[in-house]
Amino acid sequence: MHRSWSLVLPLGLIALLFASVAEAAAVEHTFNVGNLSISQLCQPARIITAVNGQLPGPTIEACEGDTVVVHLVNESPYNMTIHWHGIFQRGTPWADGPAMVTQCPVKPGATYTYRFNATDQEGTLWWHAHISLLRATVYGALVLRPRGGAGAYPFPKPHGEETVLLGEWWNANVHDLDDMAFLTGNPPRNADAYTINGKSGDFYNCSNANETYRFQVRRNETYLLRIINAALNTPMFFKVANHSFTVVGADAAYTTPYETDVVVVAPGQTVDALMVAGAAVGRYYMAASPYDSAIPVGPPFSMSTATAIVEYAGSAAEAPPQLPSRPEYNDTDTAFRFLSNLTALVLPGKPTVPLSVDTRMFVTVGLGNSDCLPKQLLCNTTGTRMPIFSASMNNASFVLPESVSMLQAHYANASAGVYTRDFPDRPPVIFDYTADASDNATLKYTPKSTKVKTLRYNETVEMVLQNTRLIAKESHPMHLHGFNFFVLAQGFGNYNEAAAKPQFNLVNPQERNTVAVPTGGWAVIRFLANNPGMWFMHCHFDAHLDLGLAMVFEVQDGPTAETSVPPPPLDLPQC
Repeated sequence: MHRSWSLVLPLGLIALLFASVAEAAAVEHTFNVGNLSISQLCQPARIITAVNGQLPGPTIEACEGDTVVVHLVNESPYNMTIHWHGIFQRGTPWADGPAMVTQCPVKPGATYTYRFNATDQEGTLWWHAHISLLRATVYGALVLRPRGGAGAYPFPKPHGEETVLLGEWWNANVHDLDDMAFLTGNPPRNADAYTINGKSGDFYNCSNANETYRFQVRRNETYLLRIINAALNTPMFFKVANHSFTVVGADAAYTTPYETDVVVVAPGQTVDALMVAGAAVGRYYMAASPYDSAIPVGPPFSMSTATAIVEYAGSAAEAPPQLPSRPEYNDTDTAFRFLSNLTALVLPGKPTVPLSVDTRMFVTVGLGNSDCLPKQLLCNTTGTRMPIFSASMNNASFVLPESVSMLQAHYANASAGVYTRDFPDRPPVIFDYTADASDNATLKYTPKSTKVKTLRYNETVEMVLQNTRLIAKESHPMHLHGFNFFVLAQGFGNYNEAAAKPQFNLVNPQERNTVAVPTGGWAVIRFLANNPGMWFMHCHFDAHLDLGLAMVFEVQDGPTAETSVPPPPLDLPQC
Protein backbone atom coordinates (compact mmCIF):
# COMPACT_ATOMS: atom_id res chain seq x y z
CA MET A 1 0.00 0.00 0.00
CA HIS A 2 1.25 3.49 -0.88
CA ARG A 3 -0.04 6.53 0.98
CA SER A 4 0.81 10.08 -0.08
CA TRP A 5 -0.18 13.57 1.03
CA SER A 6 -0.17 16.92 -0.71
CA LEU A 7 -0.28 20.15 1.30
CA VAL A 8 -2.68 22.63 -0.27
CA LEU A 9 -3.01 25.19 2.53
CA PRO A 10 -0.78 28.21 3.17
CA LEU A 11 1.91 27.42 5.71
CA GLY A 12 0.51 30.02 8.10
CA LEU A 13 -2.74 28.11 8.55
CA ILE A 14 -1.18 25.55 10.88
CA ALA A 15 -4.38 25.22 12.89
CA LEU A 16 -6.11 23.68 9.88
CA LEU A 17 -3.27 21.38 8.93
CA PHE A 18 -4.48 18.13 10.42
CA ALA A 19 -8.01 18.38 9.05
CA SER A 20 -6.62 19.11 5.60
CA VAL A 21 -4.15 16.23 5.70
CA ALA A 22 -6.99 13.76 6.10
CA GLU A 23 -8.84 15.28 3.15
CA ALA A 24 -5.75 15.15 0.92
CA ALA A 25 -4.64 11.61 1.76
CA ALA A 26 -4.46 9.02 -1.00
CA VAL A 27 -4.31 5.24 -0.70
CA GLU A 28 -2.92 3.50 -3.77
CA HIS A 29 -2.80 -0.20 -4.69
CA THR A 30 -1.98 -2.28 -7.72
CA PHE A 31 -4.17 -5.35 -8.16
CA ASN A 32 -2.53 -7.96 -10.37
CA VAL A 33 -5.36 -10.38 -11.16
CA GLY A 34 -3.92 -13.67 -12.29
CA ASN A 35 -3.51 -17.39 -11.72
CA LEU A 36 -2.80 -18.90 -8.31
CA SER A 37 -2.05 -22.59 -7.74
CA ILE A 38 -3.73 -23.85 -4.58
CA SER A 39 -4.75 -27.18 -3.04
CA GLN A 40 -7.59 -27.74 -0.57
CA LEU A 41 -9.86 -30.59 0.60
CA CYS A 42 -7.65 -33.48 -0.54
CA GLN A 43 -7.73 -32.19 -4.11
CA PRO A 44 -4.70 -31.87 -6.39
CA ALA A 45 -3.41 -28.34 -6.78
CA ARG A 46 -5.50 -26.37 -9.22
CA ILE A 47 -5.48 -22.89 -10.70
CA ILE A 48 -7.80 -20.21 -9.34
CA THR A 49 -8.12 -16.53 -10.20
CA ALA A 50 -6.79 -14.31 -7.40
CA VAL A 51 -5.40 -10.84 -6.71
CA ASN A 52 -1.68 -10.50 -6.00
CA GLY A 53 -1.41 -14.25 -5.42
CA GLN A 54 -3.58 -14.08 -2.28
CA LEU A 55 -6.81 -15.72 -1.09
CA PRO A 56 -8.51 -13.58 0.12
CA GLY A 57 -7.03 -10.64 -1.73
CA PRO A 58 -5.29 -7.66 -0.09
CA THR A 59 -7.13 -5.53 2.45
CA ILE A 60 -7.53 -1.87 1.52
CA GLU A 61 -7.25 0.38 4.59
CA ALA A 62 -8.20 4.05 4.39
CA CYS A 63 -9.63 6.84 6.49
CA GLU A 64 -12.90 8.63 5.94
CA GLY A 65 -12.37 11.24 3.25
CA ASP A 66 -9.37 9.53 1.65
CA THR A 67 -9.04 8.97 -2.07
CA VAL A 68 -8.54 5.33 -3.08
CA VAL A 69 -6.71 4.52 -6.30
CA VAL A 70 -6.49 0.92 -7.50
CA HIS A 71 -4.67 -0.03 -10.69
CA LEU A 72 -6.26 -3.22 -12.01
CA VAL A 73 -3.88 -5.25 -14.16
CA ASN A 74 -5.72 -8.20 -15.69
CA GLU A 75 -3.22 -11.03 -16.06
CA SER A 76 -5.98 -13.67 -15.90
CA PRO A 77 -7.51 -15.47 -18.90
CA TYR A 78 -10.93 -13.97 -18.12
CA ASN A 79 -12.64 -10.62 -18.48
CA MET A 80 -12.59 -8.81 -15.13
CA THR A 81 -14.21 -5.97 -13.19
CA ILE A 82 -14.02 -5.01 -9.51
CA HIS A 83 -16.93 -3.64 -7.45
CA TRP A 84 -16.25 -1.64 -4.29
CA HIS A 85 -19.20 -2.98 -2.36
CA GLY A 86 -20.94 -0.27 -0.34
CA ILE A 87 -18.88 2.69 -1.61
CA PHE A 88 -21.28 5.44 -2.68
CA GLN A 89 -19.17 6.48 -5.70
CA ARG A 90 -20.56 10.03 -5.57
CA GLY A 91 -18.95 11.81 -8.47
CA THR A 92 -17.21 8.62 -9.60
CA PRO A 93 -19.95 6.39 -11.06
CA TRP A 94 -17.52 4.98 -13.65
CA ALA A 95 -15.62 3.28 -10.81
CA ASP A 96 -18.53 1.23 -9.42
CA GLY A 97 -17.56 -1.89 -11.33
CA PRO A 98 -20.52 -4.13 -12.30
CA ALA A 99 -19.85 -5.47 -15.78
CA MET A 100 -22.05 -3.94 -18.51
CA VAL A 101 -23.84 -1.69 -16.00
CA THR A 102 -21.16 0.94 -15.33
CA GLN A 103 -18.33 -0.36 -17.50
CA CYS A 104 -17.29 -2.88 -20.10
CA PRO A 105 -15.01 -5.57 -18.66
CA VAL A 106 -11.24 -5.24 -18.48
CA LYS A 107 -10.02 -7.75 -21.05
CA PRO A 108 -7.12 -10.16 -20.48
CA GLY A 109 -3.87 -8.25 -20.76
CA ALA A 110 -5.56 -4.85 -20.26
CA THR A 111 -5.59 -2.40 -17.34
CA TYR A 112 -8.00 0.05 -15.74
CA THR A 113 -7.55 2.44 -12.81
CA TYR A 114 -10.38 2.79 -10.31
CA ARG A 115 -10.47 6.12 -8.43
CA PHE A 116 -13.03 6.98 -5.75
CA ASN A 117 -13.42 8.83 -2.46
CA ALA A 118 -14.36 7.32 0.89
CA THR A 119 -16.40 10.38 1.86
CA ASP A 120 -18.87 10.22 4.77
CA GLN A 121 -18.28 6.50 5.27
CA GLU A 122 -16.71 4.66 8.20
CA GLY A 123 -16.64 0.97 9.00
CA THR A 124 -16.24 -2.30 7.15
CA LEU A 125 -16.92 -2.76 3.45
CA TRP A 126 -15.33 -5.06 0.90
CA TRP A 127 -14.44 -5.43 -2.76
CA HIS A 128 -15.04 -8.27 -5.20
CA ALA A 129 -15.15 -9.25 -8.85
CA HIS A 130 -18.48 -8.37 -10.45
CA ILE A 131 -18.48 -10.67 -13.45
CA SER A 132 -19.24 -14.38 -13.84
CA LEU A 133 -18.71 -16.29 -10.54
CA LEU A 134 -15.17 -15.00 -10.19
CA ARG A 135 -15.85 -13.26 -6.90
CA ALA A 136 -15.63 -16.76 -5.37
CA THR A 137 -11.87 -16.14 -5.19
CA VAL A 138 -11.46 -12.47 -6.19
CA TYR A 139 -12.44 -10.57 -3.04
CA GLY A 140 -11.03 -8.75 -0.04
CA ALA A 141 -11.79 -6.33 2.79
CA LEU A 142 -12.12 -2.55 2.54
CA VAL A 143 -11.68 -0.94 5.98
CA LEU A 144 -12.61 2.73 6.45
CA ARG A 145 -11.50 4.26 9.76
CA PRO A 146 -12.51 7.61 11.28
CA ARG A 147 -10.15 10.47 10.55
CA GLY A 148 -9.23 10.57 14.23
CA GLY A 149 -8.22 6.90 14.28
CA ALA A 150 -9.54 4.21 16.63
CA GLY A 151 -9.95 6.78 19.38
CA ALA A 152 -12.74 8.41 17.35
CA TYR A 153 -14.97 5.33 17.30
CA PRO A 154 -18.37 5.96 18.95
CA PHE A 155 -17.67 2.96 21.20
CA PRO A 156 -14.79 2.04 23.57
CA LYS A 157 -11.47 1.82 21.76
CA PRO A 158 -10.63 -1.87 21.21
CA HIS A 159 -7.22 -3.32 21.99
CA GLY A 160 -7.06 -4.88 18.54
CA GLU A 161 -8.95 -5.50 15.31
CA GLU A 162 -9.39 -8.62 13.18
CA THR A 163 -10.93 -9.03 9.75
CA VAL A 164 -13.03 -12.18 9.35
CA LEU A 165 -13.89 -12.95 5.72
CA LEU A 166 -16.43 -15.75 5.31
CA GLY A 167 -16.37 -17.45 1.92
CA GLU A 168 -17.04 -20.58 -0.11
CA TRP A 169 -14.74 -23.02 -1.85
CA TRP A 170 -15.34 -25.06 -5.02
CA ASN A 171 -13.12 -27.92 -6.14
CA ALA A 172 -14.16 -27.14 -9.72
CA ASN A 173 -13.35 -24.09 -11.82
CA VAL A 174 -16.09 -21.57 -11.00
CA HIS A 175 -15.86 -19.83 -14.38
CA ASP A 176 -16.52 -23.16 -16.11
CA LEU A 177 -19.41 -23.85 -13.71
CA ASP A 178 -20.92 -20.50 -14.59
CA ASP A 179 -20.58 -21.12 -18.33
CA MET A 180 -22.25 -24.52 -18.04
CA ALA A 181 -25.03 -23.12 -15.87
CA PHE A 182 -25.81 -20.56 -18.57
CA LEU A 183 -25.71 -23.08 -21.41
CA THR A 184 -28.03 -25.52 -19.64
CA GLY A 185 -30.30 -22.99 -17.93
CA ASN A 186 -29.70 -24.57 -14.52
CA PRO A 187 -28.12 -22.88 -11.49
CA PRO A 188 -24.52 -23.92 -10.72
CA ARG A 189 -24.05 -26.52 -8.02
CA ASN A 190 -23.34 -25.48 -4.46
CA ALA A 191 -19.94 -25.01 -2.85
CA ASP A 192 -17.84 -27.90 -1.54
CA ALA A 193 -16.84 -26.09 1.65
CA TYR A 194 -17.02 -22.84 3.57
CA THR A 195 -14.00 -20.81 4.57
CA ILE A 196 -12.77 -18.25 7.10
CA ASN A 197 -10.07 -16.01 5.65
CA GLY A 198 -9.65 -18.45 2.78
CA LYS A 199 -9.18 -21.55 4.97
CA SER A 200 -11.79 -24.23 5.60
CA GLY A 201 -10.70 -25.32 9.09
CA ASP A 202 -10.51 -28.57 11.00
CA PHE A 203 -13.72 -30.39 10.03
CA TYR A 204 -13.20 -31.16 6.35
CA ASN A 205 -11.35 -34.03 4.73
CA CYS A 206 -7.57 -33.71 4.82
CA SER A 207 -7.69 -30.74 7.17
CA ASN A 208 -4.31 -29.76 8.53
CA ALA A 209 -2.68 -26.89 10.36
CA ASN A 210 -2.22 -24.99 7.11
CA GLU A 211 -5.98 -25.03 6.42
CA THR A 212 -7.07 -23.45 9.72
CA TYR A 213 -6.79 -19.71 10.38
CA ARG A 214 -5.68 -18.60 13.86
CA PHE A 215 -6.47 -15.43 15.79
CA GLN A 216 -4.23 -14.51 18.71
CA VAL A 217 -5.83 -12.74 21.70
CA ARG A 218 -4.93 -11.73 25.25
CA ARG A 219 -7.28 -12.35 28.14
CA ASN A 220 -9.62 -9.50 29.11
CA GLU A 221 -8.74 -7.45 26.03
CA THR A 222 -11.44 -6.29 23.58
CA TYR A 223 -11.26 -6.98 19.85
CA LEU A 224 -13.20 -5.44 17.00
CA LEU A 225 -14.17 -8.21 14.59
CA ARG A 226 -14.89 -7.00 11.05
CA ILE A 227 -17.11 -9.82 9.76
CA ILE A 228 -17.76 -9.98 6.00
CA ASN A 229 -19.88 -12.54 4.16
CA ALA A 230 -18.12 -12.94 0.80
CA ALA A 231 -19.87 -16.24 0.01
CA LEU A 232 -21.57 -16.49 -3.37
CA ASN A 233 -24.81 -18.08 -2.19
CA THR A 234 -24.83 -18.84 1.54
CA PRO A 235 -26.04 -16.78 4.51
CA MET A 236 -24.00 -17.61 7.60
CA PHE A 237 -24.39 -18.02 11.34
CA PHE A 238 -21.19 -16.91 13.12
CA LYS A 239 -20.21 -17.89 16.66
CA VAL A 240 -17.16 -18.21 18.93
CA ALA A 241 -17.28 -20.82 21.69
CA ASN A 242 -17.72 -19.30 25.20
CA HIS A 243 -17.78 -15.75 23.82
CA SER A 244 -20.44 -13.18 23.01
CA PHE A 245 -20.49 -10.01 20.92
CA THR A 246 -21.61 -6.41 20.99
CA VAL A 247 -22.60 -5.39 17.47
CA VAL A 248 -21.57 -1.78 16.80
CA GLY A 249 -21.84 -1.53 13.02
CA ALA A 250 -23.34 -3.06 9.90
CA ASP A 251 -22.56 -2.29 6.24
CA ALA A 252 -20.28 0.60 7.33
CA ALA A 253 -22.99 2.32 9.38
CA TYR A 254 -22.84 2.50 13.17
CA THR A 255 -25.52 0.68 15.15
CA THR A 256 -26.87 1.02 18.64
CA PRO A 257 -24.83 -1.53 20.66
CA TYR A 258 -26.58 -4.90 20.38
CA GLU A 259 -25.67 -7.85 22.60
CA THR A 260 -25.75 -11.32 21.07
CA ASP A 261 -23.97 -14.67 21.09
CA VAL A 262 -24.59 -15.23 17.36
CA VAL A 263 -24.05 -12.96 14.36
CA VAL A 264 -26.01 -13.50 11.14
CA VAL A 265 -24.61 -12.20 7.84
CA ALA A 266 -26.12 -12.68 4.41
CA PRO A 267 -23.90 -12.59 1.31
CA GLY A 268 -22.80 -9.00 0.74
CA GLN A 269 -23.38 -7.88 4.33
CA THR A 270 -20.80 -6.86 6.92
CA VAL A 271 -21.02 -6.67 10.70
CA ASP A 272 -18.66 -4.93 13.13
CA ALA A 273 -18.76 -6.62 16.54
CA LEU A 274 -16.76 -6.16 19.73
CA MET A 275 -15.65 -9.37 21.43
CA VAL A 276 -14.14 -9.40 24.91
CA ALA A 277 -11.59 -12.17 25.39
CA GLY A 278 -13.10 -12.93 28.77
CA ALA A 279 -13.04 -16.74 28.76
CA ALA A 280 -10.48 -18.89 30.51
CA VAL A 281 -7.07 -19.01 28.85
CA GLY A 282 -7.38 -21.67 26.18
CA ARG A 283 -8.29 -22.31 22.56
CA TYR A 284 -11.78 -21.78 21.10
CA TYR A 285 -13.31 -22.46 17.73
CA MET A 286 -14.73 -19.64 15.67
CA ALA A 287 -17.47 -21.28 13.56
CA ALA A 288 -19.34 -20.23 10.40
CA SER A 289 -22.26 -22.47 9.49
CA PRO A 290 -24.90 -22.05 6.74
CA TYR A 291 -28.39 -20.70 7.11
CA ASP A 292 -30.66 -22.44 4.58
CA SER A 293 -33.72 -20.23 4.24
CA ALA A 294 -35.42 -22.06 1.36
CA ILE A 295 -38.97 -23.39 1.85
CA PRO A 296 -39.42 -26.04 0.56
CA VAL A 297 -35.82 -27.15 0.91
CA GLY A 298 -33.69 -26.10 -2.01
CA PRO A 299 -30.91 -28.01 -3.81
CA PRO A 300 -28.53 -29.98 -1.57
CA PHE A 301 -25.87 -27.77 -0.03
CA SER A 302 -22.91 -28.39 2.25
CA MET A 303 -24.26 -28.87 5.78
CA SER A 304 -20.77 -28.30 7.16
CA THR A 305 -18.94 -25.77 9.29
CA ALA A 306 -15.92 -23.63 8.58
CA THR A 307 -13.71 -23.06 11.61
CA ALA A 308 -10.86 -20.88 12.75
CA ILE A 309 -9.17 -20.93 16.16
CA VAL A 310 -9.10 -18.15 18.76
CA GLU A 311 -5.93 -18.74 20.76
CA TYR A 312 -5.31 -16.99 24.08
CA ALA A 313 -1.78 -15.97 24.92
CA GLY A 314 -0.38 -18.62 27.25
CA SER A 315 -2.66 -21.42 26.06
CA ALA A 316 -1.17 -24.85 25.37
CA ALA A 317 -0.67 -25.36 21.63
CA GLU A 318 -1.93 -28.94 21.86
CA ALA A 319 -5.08 -28.13 23.84
CA PRO A 320 -8.18 -29.15 21.83
CA PRO A 321 -10.34 -26.10 20.99
CA GLN A 322 -13.90 -25.91 22.25
CA LEU A 323 -16.59 -25.90 19.55
CA PRO A 324 -19.65 -23.62 19.95
CA SER A 325 -23.18 -24.91 19.64
CA ARG A 326 -24.57 -23.81 16.29
CA PRO A 327 -28.11 -22.94 15.19
CA GLU A 328 -29.96 -25.45 13.07
CA TYR A 329 -29.42 -24.90 9.35
CA ASN A 330 -33.01 -23.71 8.87
CA ASP A 331 -33.26 -21.59 12.05
CA THR A 332 -35.18 -18.67 10.55
CA ASP A 333 -36.25 -17.44 14.00
CA THR A 334 -32.63 -16.80 15.03
CA ALA A 335 -31.79 -15.21 11.69
CA PHE A 336 -34.81 -12.90 11.76
CA ARG A 337 -34.29 -11.93 15.40
CA PHE A 338 -30.75 -10.76 14.66
CA LEU A 339 -31.40 -9.12 11.29
CA SER A 340 -34.53 -7.24 12.42
CA ASN A 341 -33.37 -6.03 15.84
CA LEU A 342 -30.47 -3.83 14.76
CA THR A 343 -31.02 -0.06 14.98
CA ALA A 344 -28.92 2.91 13.93
CA LEU A 345 -26.70 4.91 16.26
CA VAL A 346 -27.96 8.44 15.61
CA LEU A 347 -25.00 10.82 15.43
CA PRO A 348 -24.90 14.59 14.80
CA GLY A 349 -24.52 15.46 11.14
CA LYS A 350 -25.31 11.94 9.89
CA PRO A 351 -28.21 11.25 7.50
CA THR A 352 -31.59 10.48 9.01
CA VAL A 353 -34.51 8.70 7.41
CA PRO A 354 -36.46 10.91 4.94
CA LEU A 355 -39.94 11.53 6.30
CA SER A 356 -41.58 12.41 2.98
CA VAL A 357 -41.79 10.05 -0.01
CA ASP A 358 -41.92 10.95 -3.71
CA THR A 359 -42.10 7.47 -5.25
CA ARG A 360 -43.53 4.30 -3.76
CA MET A 361 -42.72 0.92 -5.29
CA PHE A 362 -43.97 -2.57 -4.48
CA VAL A 363 -41.51 -5.10 -5.89
CA THR A 364 -41.79 -8.88 -5.81
CA VAL A 365 -38.51 -10.81 -5.68
CA GLY A 366 -38.15 -14.50 -6.32
CA LEU A 367 -37.65 -17.40 -8.67
CA GLY A 368 -39.59 -18.54 -11.70
CA ASN A 369 -39.27 -19.92 -15.21
CA SER A 370 -38.55 -18.50 -18.63
CA ASP A 371 -37.72 -19.65 -22.15
CA CYS A 372 -34.21 -20.49 -23.29
CA LEU A 373 -32.21 -17.64 -24.74
CA PRO A 374 -30.70 -18.28 -28.20
CA LYS A 375 -27.19 -18.61 -26.77
CA GLN A 376 -28.23 -21.21 -24.17
CA LEU A 377 -27.32 -24.05 -26.48
CA LEU A 378 -27.80 -26.94 -24.05
CA CYS A 379 -30.97 -25.86 -22.29
CA ASN A 380 -33.44 -27.11 -24.88
CA THR A 381 -32.13 -30.20 -26.64
CA THR A 382 -35.57 -31.69 -27.31
CA GLY A 383 -36.67 -28.98 -29.74
CA THR A 384 -39.78 -28.29 -27.70
CA ARG A 385 -40.52 -25.29 -25.53
CA MET A 386 -39.29 -26.17 -22.06
CA PRO A 387 -39.19 -23.68 -19.18
CA ILE A 388 -35.88 -23.17 -17.42
CA PHE A 389 -35.00 -21.61 -14.10
CA SER A 390 -35.26 -17.84 -14.02
CA ALA A 391 -35.53 -15.09 -11.42
CA SER A 392 -37.16 -11.71 -11.48
CA MET A 393 -38.26 -8.48 -9.85
CA ASN A 394 -41.88 -7.62 -10.63
CA ASN A 395 -41.86 -10.39 -13.23
CA ALA A 396 -39.04 -8.74 -15.18
CA SER A 397 -36.02 -11.05 -15.46
CA PHE A 398 -32.95 -8.90 -16.02
CA VAL A 399 -30.50 -9.43 -18.90
CA LEU A 400 -27.27 -7.45 -19.22
CA PRO A 401 -26.62 -5.63 -22.50
CA GLU A 402 -23.75 -6.92 -24.62
CA SER A 403 -22.48 -4.09 -26.80
CA VAL A 404 -22.14 -1.10 -24.48
CA SER A 405 -22.45 -0.48 -20.75
CA MET A 406 -25.66 1.06 -19.46
CA LEU A 407 -23.84 4.04 -17.95
CA GLN A 408 -22.17 4.80 -21.28
CA ALA A 409 -25.55 4.65 -23.02
CA HIS A 410 -27.05 6.89 -20.32
CA TYR A 411 -24.23 9.44 -20.57
CA ALA A 412 -24.46 9.54 -24.37
CA ASN A 413 -28.28 9.76 -24.25
CA ALA A 414 -28.32 6.64 -26.42
CA SER A 415 -30.44 4.15 -24.51
CA ALA A 416 -32.23 2.79 -27.60
CA GLY A 417 -31.41 -0.88 -28.00
CA VAL A 418 -29.57 -0.98 -24.66
CA TYR A 419 -32.32 -0.59 -22.03
CA THR A 420 -35.88 0.60 -21.61
CA ARG A 421 -37.32 2.91 -18.95
CA ASP A 422 -40.37 0.84 -18.05
CA PHE A 423 -39.45 -1.12 -14.93
CA PRO A 424 -42.85 -1.42 -13.22
CA ASP A 425 -43.64 0.11 -9.83
CA ARG A 426 -45.89 -2.87 -9.06
CA PRO A 427 -46.11 -6.50 -10.19
CA PRO A 428 -48.28 -7.08 -13.28
CA VAL A 429 -50.51 -9.51 -11.36
CA ILE A 430 -51.58 -9.27 -7.72
CA PHE A 431 -51.76 -12.71 -6.10
CA ASP A 432 -51.23 -14.48 -2.78
CA TYR A 433 -47.47 -14.09 -2.94
CA THR A 434 -46.44 -16.52 -0.21
CA ALA A 435 -49.12 -19.22 -0.46
CA ASP A 436 -48.25 -22.71 -1.71
CA ALA A 437 -51.27 -22.65 -4.03
CA SER A 438 -49.76 -19.74 -5.95
CA ASP A 439 -46.86 -21.84 -7.19
CA ASN A 440 -48.30 -22.46 -10.63
CA ALA A 441 -46.87 -22.39 -14.16
CA THR A 442 -48.70 -19.23 -15.22
CA LEU A 443 -47.41 -17.13 -12.35
CA LYS A 444 -43.90 -18.59 -12.55
CA TYR A 445 -43.36 -17.59 -16.16
CA THR A 446 -41.27 -14.41 -16.55
CA PRO A 447 -39.95 -12.74 -19.72
CA LYS A 448 -36.37 -11.50 -20.11
CA SER A 449 -35.68 -7.77 -20.45
CA THR A 450 -33.31 -4.92 -19.54
CA LYS A 451 -35.54 -2.45 -17.72
CA VAL A 452 -34.64 0.52 -15.53
CA LYS A 453 -36.55 2.77 -13.17
CA THR A 454 -35.75 6.43 -13.85
CA LEU A 455 -35.60 8.77 -10.85
CA ARG A 456 -35.22 12.51 -10.57
CA TYR A 457 -32.19 13.76 -8.69
CA ASN A 458 -32.97 13.98 -4.94
CA GLU A 459 -36.17 11.94 -5.29
CA THR A 460 -37.08 9.95 -2.18
CA VAL A 461 -37.98 6.32 -2.87
CA GLU A 462 -39.80 3.87 -0.64
CA MET A 463 -39.71 0.26 -1.81
CA VAL A 464 -41.52 -2.76 -0.42
CA LEU A 465 -39.56 -5.90 -1.27
CA GLN A 466 -41.94 -8.87 -1.23
CA ASN A 467 -40.64 -12.43 -1.36
CA THR A 468 -42.76 -14.95 -3.29
CA ARG A 469 -43.48 -18.69 -3.03
CA LEU A 470 -42.88 -19.24 -6.75
CA ILE A 471 -40.63 -22.36 -6.79
CA ALA A 472 -39.46 -21.58 -3.23
CA LYS A 473 -39.63 -19.00 -0.48
CA GLU A 474 -36.14 -17.77 0.30
CA SER A 475 -34.33 -14.97 2.13
CA HIS A 476 -32.91 -12.95 -0.75
CA PRO A 477 -30.08 -10.52 0.16
CA MET A 478 -30.94 -7.47 -1.94
CA HIS A 479 -28.02 -5.11 -2.56
CA LEU A 480 -28.31 -1.54 -3.88
CA HIS A 481 -25.26 0.04 -5.50
CA GLY A 482 -24.54 3.75 -5.00
CA PHE A 483 -26.64 4.28 -1.86
CA ASN A 484 -27.36 3.22 1.67
CA PHE A 485 -31.02 2.76 2.52
CA PHE A 486 -32.98 2.71 5.76
CA VAL A 487 -34.78 -0.53 6.67
CA LEU A 488 -38.07 0.70 8.13
CA ALA A 489 -39.71 -2.65 8.89
CA GLN A 490 -39.60 -6.38 8.12
CA GLY A 491 -42.07 -9.21 8.50
CA PHE A 492 -43.47 -12.49 7.22
CA GLY A 493 -46.32 -13.30 4.86
CA ASN A 494 -47.89 -10.87 2.41
CA TYR A 495 -47.17 -7.20 3.05
CA ASN A 496 -50.17 -5.40 4.53
CA GLU A 497 -49.71 -1.65 4.53
CA ALA A 498 -52.28 -0.94 7.23
CA ALA A 499 -50.68 -3.43 9.61
CA ALA A 500 -47.08 -2.62 8.70
CA LYS A 501 -47.04 1.19 8.81
CA PRO A 502 -47.42 1.40 12.61
CA GLN A 503 -44.27 -0.76 12.80
CA PHE A 504 -42.16 1.67 10.72
CA ASN A 505 -39.08 2.86 12.57
CA LEU A 506 -38.67 6.47 11.48
CA VAL A 507 -36.38 7.42 14.38
CA ASN A 508 -33.34 5.14 14.22
CA PRO A 509 -33.84 2.44 11.56
CA GLN A 510 -30.79 0.42 10.60
CA GLU A 511 -28.88 1.73 7.59
CA ARG A 512 -27.75 -0.87 5.07
CA ASN A 513 -26.61 -1.44 1.52
CA THR A 514 -27.83 -5.08 1.58
CA VAL A 515 -31.03 -6.29 3.22
CA ALA A 516 -31.92 -9.96 3.71
CA VAL A 517 -35.61 -10.01 2.80
CA PRO A 518 -37.17 -12.52 5.24
CA THR A 519 -38.02 -15.87 3.70
CA GLY A 520 -41.69 -15.83 2.74
CA GLY A 521 -41.86 -12.22 3.90
CA TRP A 522 -41.12 -8.59 3.14
CA ALA A 523 -38.92 -5.62 3.96
CA VAL A 524 -39.56 -1.89 3.52
CA ILE A 525 -36.62 0.32 2.59
CA ARG A 526 -36.33 4.05 1.92
CA PHE A 527 -33.51 6.03 0.30
CA LEU A 528 -32.69 9.43 -1.21
CA ALA A 529 -31.67 9.33 -4.88
CA ASN A 530 -28.94 11.96 -4.52
CA ASN A 531 -26.35 10.20 -6.69
CA PRO A 532 -26.68 10.55 -10.49
CA GLY A 533 -25.82 7.52 -12.57
CA MET A 534 -26.86 3.94 -13.24
CA TRP A 535 -27.13 1.89 -10.05
CA PHE A 536 -27.58 -1.87 -9.99
CA MET A 537 -30.00 -3.44 -7.51
CA HIS A 538 -29.80 -7.21 -7.31
CA CYS A 539 -29.87 -10.35 -5.23
CA HIS A 540 -26.43 -11.09 -3.78
CA PHE A 541 -26.86 -14.81 -4.33
CA ASP A 542 -24.78 -14.99 -7.49
CA ALA A 543 -26.83 -17.95 -8.70
CA HIS A 544 -29.93 -15.74 -8.59
CA LEU A 545 -28.20 -12.73 -10.15
CA ASP A 546 -27.25 -14.87 -13.13
CA LEU A 547 -30.89 -15.95 -13.39
CA GLY A 548 -32.07 -12.33 -13.62
CA LEU A 549 -32.96 -11.22 -10.08
CA ALA A 550 -31.92 -7.61 -10.71
CA MET A 551 -32.89 -4.19 -12.02
CA VAL A 552 -31.21 -0.78 -12.42
CA PHE A 553 -32.05 2.69 -11.10
CA GLU A 554 -31.29 5.47 -13.57
CA VAL A 555 -30.81 8.63 -11.49
CA GLN A 556 -30.93 11.81 -13.54
CA ASP A 557 -28.44 14.66 -13.24
CA GLY A 558 -28.90 17.42 -10.70
CA PRO A 559 -28.71 21.15 -11.40
CA THR A 560 -24.90 21.54 -11.20
CA ALA A 561 -21.78 19.95 -12.66
CA GLU A 562 -21.04 18.47 -9.23
CA THR A 563 -24.45 16.74 -9.23
CA SER A 564 -24.12 15.37 -12.76
CA VAL A 565 -22.41 12.32 -14.23
CA PRO A 566 -18.88 13.40 -15.19
CA PRO A 567 -17.23 12.42 -18.48
CA PRO A 568 -15.84 8.87 -18.55
CA PRO A 569 -12.16 8.39 -17.68
CA LEU A 570 -9.79 8.15 -20.62
CA ASP A 571 -8.86 4.55 -19.82
CA LEU A 572 -12.44 3.30 -19.48
CA PRO A 573 -12.53 -0.19 -21.04
CA GLN A 574 -14.41 -0.57 -24.29
CA CYS A 575 -16.46 -3.59 -25.31
